[in-house]
Amino acid sequence: MRIIDPDPVQVVRLRTFDYYNVLAPRVPPPQSPVVIVDLDEKSLAEIGQWPWPRTQIGRLLTALRDYGIAVVGFDMVFPELDRTSPAKLAESRPDLPDAVRDELSKTATNEEVMAQAMQTVRVVLGQSATRSTQVLAESDIAEWSSFKGAIGSKELQDPNATLKEYAVRFPTLVYNRPEIEGYAQGLGVFSIGEEVDGVVRRVPLVMMIDELVKPALSVEMIRVGLQGNSIFAALDLRGINEVRLQTPRGNFPVPTDSKGRIWVYFAESDKFNMPNNEGRMYISASDIMQGRVPPERLAGKLAVIGTSAVGLLDIRATPINPRLPGVEVHANVIENILTQQFIRYPEVMQLTEFIAMSVVGLLLIFFIPRVGPVVTLVGLVIGVGGFVGASWYLFTTERVLLDFTYPSALVFSVYAVLAFANYARDAAEKRQVRGAFSQYLSPDLVEQLAEDPEKLKLGGETKRMTLLFCDVRGFTTISEQYKADPQGLTVLINRLLTPLTEEILNRQGTIDKYMGDCIMAFWNAPLDVPNQEQMGVASALAMFESLEALNEERKREALEEDKPFLPLNIGIGLNTGDCVVGNMGSKQRFDYSVLGDAVNLAARLEGQSKSYGVGIVIGEETAGALNGVFPMAELDLIAVKGKSEAVRIFTVLGKPDLLSDPDYAALQSQHAAMLDAYRSQQWDEANRIIQTCIGRLDGVLDGFYGIYQTRIEEYRDNPPPVDWDGVYVATTK
Repeated sequence: MRIIDPDPVQVVRLRTFDYYNVLAPRVPPPQSPVVIVDLDEKSLAEIGQWPWPRTQIGRLLTALRDYGIAVVGFDMVFPELDRTSPAKLAESRPDLPDAVRDELSKTATNEEVMAQAMQTVRVVLGQSATRSTQVLAESDIAEWSSFKGAIGSKELQDPNATLKEYAVRFPTLVYNRPEIEGYAQGLGVFSIGEEVDGVVRRVPLVMMIDELVKPALSVEMIRVGLQGNSIFAALDLRGINEVRLQTPRGNFPVPTDSKGRIWVYFAESDKFNMPNNEGRMYISASDIMQGRVPPERLAGKLAVIGTSAVGLLDIRATPINPRLPGVEVHANVIENILTQQFIRYPEVMQLTEFIAMSVVGLLLIFFIPRVGPVVTLVGLVIGVGGFVGASWYLFTTERVLLDFTYPSALVFSVYAVLAFANYARDAAEKRQVRGAFSQYLSPDLVEQLAEDPEKLKLGGETKRMTLLFCDVRGFTTISEQYKADPQGLTVLINRLLTPLTEEILNRQGTIDKYMGDCIMAFWNAPLDVPNQEQMGVASALAMFESLEALNEERKREALEEDKPFLPLNIGIGLNTGDCVVGNMGSKQRFDYSVLGDAVNLAARLEGQSKSYGVGIVIGEETAGALNGVFPMAELDLIAVKGKSEAVRIFTVLGKPDLLSDPDYAALQSQHAAMLDAYRSQQWDEANRIIQTCIGRLDGVLDGFYGIYQTRIEEYRDNPPPVDWDGVYVATTK
């Protein structure tokens, strides 16, 4: 933000510098080297309204010459011919006699009278830089400049090119009539320029007019008044840093910013429009023309002709006075240069500001979490106070500017953000603690317990529930890849369990517990879920979709990192039955969980998902509630390990929209026929039907059929008993 330096940031900084100038204004010399020849209200009343005839300007120049003035500079421009010249008057009065008209046309023009006066005193004519597209007729005289060139540091290959890049630039120039401009000893631009808030603080000492470099009026007046020869600009890689005047009375180096602008160090505003010229610099033009001024007030001075009259629209806003005549700005610049009293804002100070911001910001980041915001605030106030004091000390002793506003605002903003972040982190940690305990209980149960603490006791109730077990297949193989990075294995498991858990919670399920890579969940407790079986199966299908998305993401990451990719796979078992659910454990520590034969069977069904080549295995009660809701296929009659009774198990083939697929109806009929043939020990018929079923519905049961083909071949060699009822006895969990 500080590098971009938007207008609001600039305004705050500049207004602070203004306040410095107000609190510690420049102390002017006892005898100012500058006088302001003021076209004030009294002069306009005595001589006449502005613009005056050029003959009156010539009269004023002659009077200044007689007072022994060193140089006269005009804070104004004379671009048009004087309409009061005799010949012009003759043209405007066609009723005049021809003899009178002829005599008037032979009379010298007002410009010639002014030019004659200019030949008797050193004069610097003012020119105005403008952004107007209207260009005056070309004038070789107007394009003359006392600027001799740019002097660059060693690293600069072309100082003049750098000057053109950095200098304040205007497209066009308003200049004086060549009849008078040719008699001037110097030409200077009086355009001042304003900051973003309209206040005049910096004045360009050199500026680019198209491709021509022109000096400011103030600099040119000093050159002519002290009979100097040339003006140079010194540059480095950061732009202009100095404007130099070479005169017989010595050199006058002027420090500038990178654009060649001087920071004007204003003295207290002078008094103007005073009856007896009580001001330090202002002298009424009419008093000079009437000889009413003591000679010592003008002898040897640099005189700037300007106006303080409000109606002539040369009133400027400055740090020292919101309504200061523009001519006084030029007078202050001249005094700055001649007395070598400058305000500087060097880059080392700007670098100091950046260092202060960085150091204090880092200290805040370090201390707030460790010592707290209160102690840090005390230290911050002391530090910022010291920085403000250093800024004021540098200005009052060295006239060097150091901006404390933006660094102070920044570090207090950083403090506010960090203090809030510290508060938010503490609050988050408290929420995390509450959240960590809530993981032991269902969130719904936590809310119930909050409403009724009496429920926080041992015991349970019998409910019909749907249980889900989910386990990662081939977890041992995956773990071997993370022997050297056990933390990476934890990250992987958490990355897997998070989306799977979300699918369960999004469908009103309750997470009972995590057992390593296994999830146990249930439906219909602590709150009733009427369609619990559907919710359980829908969760299982959604879990496989989330797993597929996760595997795609991990595969892309593995390719980018050039690492081997091992996909994750899961098996899910679902079963429905009566269970006891409630707070299980001891008086010291208990958990909200579920017990019952249906729970054990659900765990066994998950273990059989791999044995049957399918992802989901559901029990008979669950399947009975899903008839006509989800497409299913019977898998087997199986006696799972630990149970003597056989159970009929099923799998879910897809989402409900598959029920309307004709291929599903055909497969279901053939699949039932295959199981009948298999249980009747008609191995050839069963194998024939399997061949017709393989590949149906995108091969969703191809793994299952492959397992049955292998089992049929084993039964061919070792047939089961004649009275075999088709039950398969599982030997593994």
